Amino acid sequence: MEDSTPLQAFRRVCNLRLVAAVYYFCLLHAVSRSLTWFGGDMPVREAIFDTIRFSRQSLLTGLSLLAFVALAEGLLANRRWSARATMAIQAGAVAVGAAAGTWSRYYIAKLEKGYSDVSLAWFVSTIAIWTLLGGMAYMLLRFSRAERASREQLGRLARERELLLGQQTEAQLSALNAQIEPHFLFNTLANVKRLYETTPERGRDMLVALIAYLRAALPGMRRHESTLADELELVRHYLAILQMRMGERLSFGITADPALLAMQLPTLVLPTLVENAIKHGLSPLPEGGRIEIRAAAQPGGGMTVEVADNGQGFGSASGGAGVGLANTRARLAARFGDAAALELEAAQPRGVVARVRLPAQVLAA
Repeated sequence: MEDSTPLQAFRRVCNLRLVAAVYYFCLLHAVSRSLTWFGGDMPVREAIFDTIRFSRQSLLTGLSLLAFVALAEGLLANRRWSARATMAIQAGAVAVGAAAGTWSRYYIAKLEKGYSDVSLAWFVSTIAIWTLLGGMAYMLLRFSRAERASREQLGRLARERELLLGQQTEAQLSALNAQIEPHFLFNTLANVKRLYETTPERGRDMLVALIAYLRAALPGMRRHESTLADELELVRHYLAILQMRMGERLSFGITADPALLAMQLPTLVLPTLVENAIKHGLSPLPEGGRIEIRAAAQPGGGMTVEVADNGQGFGSASGGAGVGLANTRARLAARFGDAAALELEAAQPRGVVARVRLPAQVLAA
């Protein structure tokens, strides 16, 4: 049972809903008994009055039982009783309630009709019947409350589980982001270092460009969500920095539906795909190559973002199983489940197309 004060426990039993239930039970009891009166020689009018009188008398016993059960619940509230003592209090409340109600019926009937004598058998049988009925009703009440408390606890546990799953997902995303950010930044810094060793002036210019890039990128790196416009801007800065090193060996194009620029997608997914295309696709080739970035709406809703290169393709050592791609897949699975996917396919005549599909429900203006 749920914790409560004695007054709250009393009110949970002695309330209008249960009083109405007792009333309708007593009325049904009286009506069922009156059927024998209407079927006999008793006049209809007298049978109706006897039905009303009997329902009133039954209601006295029912309300007496309800009141004593409520008192028992108040006595048991927030107290440590043994199982035996609890059952004794509950059984005693039902028995005393039935006896008090029976005596009240006798006393009122005596005042109305002048009864002076009622057999002991009537008292015993009436008390026994109402004790049995009251005990059954009390057990049903307890079972109903226990079931309701169990449902509430299950609902509370379900809500706590959803909260923990959400926290687990956030922690997982943070951990994966923590792995992706150094992977992305350290490779860029390695390019700056390499350029400084060959052409210091261009390395200095590239470092200035990198600082500008970091100044724009770092504030949003700890967010789990970004917009397509922000991600494309990061990619544009990144490719511009690499172009300073690779010269004519690198060219790129960006095509995106303007209506999609405000759409959301996980941070650093697009830069990771571009960085992977540069590292494993174009850099190993003496002549370099070109990267095409395309963002388009899917026919059934959602968005598709592609990073296509004409590099050496799946002949590279990574074969699409690098750290960046693996973490990107894990982030998409943790965030969207099966609703999002990262696909790799061979481009023609050579190269790789990395395609990210995002469901419609995760897009927001």
